[in-house]
Amino acid sequence: MTITAGGQSFPIENVLFTFALASEAADVFEPYNTLITGIGKVNAAYELTKSIAAQRPALIVNLGSAGSNYFQRGEVVCCNKFIQRDMDVRGLGFALYETPLSGLPVLLEYGLELEGLRQGICGTGDSFEMAHVNSIYNVVDMEGYALAMIAMKENIPFLSLKYISDGADDNAAEDWNVQVHLAALAYGRILKVSSGVCL
Repeated sequence: MTITAGGQSFPIENVLFTFALASEAADVFEPYNTLITGIGKVNAAYELTKSIAAQRPALIVNLGSAGSNYFQRGEVVCCNKFIQRDMDVRGLGFALYETPLSGLPVLLEYGLELEGLRQGICGTGDSFEMAHVNSIYNVVDMEGYALAMIAMKENIPFLSLKYISDGADDNAAEDWNVQVHLAALAYGRILKVSSGVCL
């Protein structure tokens, strides 16, 4: 049983599936190596770093819900470009979204593509965005950038799939509560993982 992405195949026993919340994984991913990081960049970075130190995976798969006013609700989008949307040190002469003195570009490009899925640019920040108007990124989450950066620095292949649960608008909270439980089922279909059986 394997997960195939970006022209590479990975034995499922060597894949780490990461979710912010257990509700995003549901029971579809219970038989597999899953990591529930908690919400936000700090929690995601801490939990993934601990997990890699304990057992280095061959592939990290980030699965989670996200907002977008570009993609449709219920669509699964593959992200391999990330922006830290709440990093703003322009007062000291740095570009918007640039992490000072990090050596990292504003747009972090890291991750595999999955055939058949549209590509998104993920804006990660420690806020639930409900008035998205920015055109630089078209997917909004709270963990992706941190996970992608760690995977890149550790030289571990990374796949990030986002289930669009809301429009990142003034209905976002209500839409997210309704949609989040559907994410695991969508991921199971796309990755051919269902109730402990990889097809």
